[in-house]
Amino acid sequence: MANKTAIIFTGGTISMKIDPRIHAAIPALSSEEIMAMVTNIEKFSEIEIINFSNLPSPHITPKMMMELSILVNKTINREDITSVVVTHGTDTLEETAYLLDLTVNTEKPVIVVGAMRNSSELGYDGSSNLSAAICTGISKNAKNKGVLVVMNNEVNAASEVTKTNTLSLDTFKSPEFGPLGIVDNDEVIFYRDIVNRQFIDTNEIEEKVGLLKTGPGMESDIINFYINNGYKGIVIEALGRGNIPPQMIDGVKNAIEKNIPIVMVSRCPTGRVLDTYGYEGGGKHLRNLGVIFGNNLPGQKARIKLMLILSITNNMETIRNLFEE
Repeated sequence: MANKTAIIFTGGTISMKIDPRIHAAIPALSSEEIMAMVTNIEKFSEIEIINFSNLPSPHITPKMMMELSILVNKTINREDITSVVVTHGTDTLEETAYLLDLTVNTEKPVIVVGAMRNSSELGYDGSSNLSAAICTGISKNAKNKGVLVVMNNEVNAASEVTKTNTLSLDTFKSPEFGPLGIVDNDEVIFYRDIVNRQFIDTNEIEEKVGLLKTGPGMESDIINFYINNGYKGIVIEALGRGNIPPQMIDGVKNAIEKNIPIVMVSRCPTGRVLDTYGYEGGGKHLRNLGVIFGNNLPGQKARIKLMLILSITNNMETIRNLFEE
């Protein structure tokens, strides 16, 4: 058979079941036990199992994401491998998928997949999601699309997708642009192409990057805390079009004076930030102070991107170009 899919298991709900003693889901299934539930997949592709970890996704650190990226790069570059599928917990799946999208430079498909229900629940979605991910990975049409997230028979771009609901099976959506395609009858059908992909050539990551969500009346204390504790960058989820309360300005100035980049995105689920408003704390004022605009990324993704960039440079202009170009 021509197709060979490497499946890298990292853990998450897809590999959990209910522990009868504590009546809660814990990591318990081996990769072989999960694959045994994906029936008839051998008709589509030869499978190679690689065990990376068996962790719930809140336990996965940016450093581990980078180790995973190095493993994915090594695996996808093997001549015998058609595609790589990564299983992952859903809580931080979008961060890992986005990090892989920025650091894995290949035309071959890389798919990230998870489950919303554990294997003890009725309607466990792990095996159907995994089979859809494998079917996507072996499709010629999935090449050159960057890292894809396949859940609930929908295919989304890692750069656009976010977890929108704590419970529902169709929680992974691209609110700005919609899915790239669907998996129907074991075949992937793409409706649109992905444009503007970026590649950041690094195998290091700077973990000391803060993330801060803005609310009315917030002050500079958290920004100053990050500065005083050795943080190398800060992402602010600002209000609306990219505006902050005036009480936060001193902290922003303090950071930029110390060459700590401030990347601003919006706390709104969709839309980009822009220097529309000229009042104190408005986007125009912030741009003049040297704040970097993070386009339409959510805070959690802008943070991953800044972590990767800071591993190669702390030049403000280079960072600005990588976010704003």
